[in-house]
Formats: sequence, structure tokens, C-alpha cells
Amino acid sequence: MSFDPTSLKYNDAGLIPAIAQDNATGEVLMMAWMNAESLMRTLETGQVTYWSRSRQEFWAKGATSGHVQTLREMRVDCDRDCILMQVDQVGAACHTGRRSCFFTGVSAEGEADLG
Repeated sequence: MSFDPTSLKYNDAGLIPAIAQDNATGEVLMMAWMNAESLMRTLETGQVTYWSRSRQEFWAKGATSGHVQTLREMRVDCDRDCILMQVDQVGAACHTGRRSCFFTGVSAEGEADLG
């Protein structure tokens, strides 16, 4: 049975949120956007490819930085409006150079850098 990317629920811009999670540790690394074509490119090549909203172009993770994400497994949530990808991450996932984009803790007292 083949996968039909049009079976997913995209937003008005034709995008769906995609969460990258480290395959080995379970750590949530980042969230970015995909469209149907970037999703299929990812499935076909094994290299995670997103859609850059700011540049309006495909963005193969690590193409310029070398911090490549290799797809190990892709899942869709029960509402079919979000993607979860188990990836092997080389280097930092965040554009700030950190392993994960989720390094800021939030509480009623404020924010804290969790390192």
C-alpha cells in the first residue's frame, strides 16, 4: 500500500508541522514545516527535507551546515495534521548551534536557559 500525502490535513498555506525527534534518545530536536512535496522527498531520499517559509524553497536539513537529519521512521498523528519523525541527527539541530531548539524553560516565574 503506497502513502498518499494528500490524505494529510495541511494548513491554508499547504503546510503541516513536522517534529524531529532523536531516534536513539527520544529527545525532541526541532519543529519545522513540510508540504506534500518535501514530505515525499524525505520519504524517497531518507534525508529530511523541510519547506522554508522565509525563503520559500525546499530546505534539506544539513545541506549547508553538515548537520544532516536522516529519517528512520515517520508517523502521522491521529488527526492527520502533524508529522513525527524519528531521525539520526548529525551535529546540532538548532540554527543557534544547540542540539535541540527547545532549550528555553518556561514557568510562572519566567524563562530560563536550560542549556
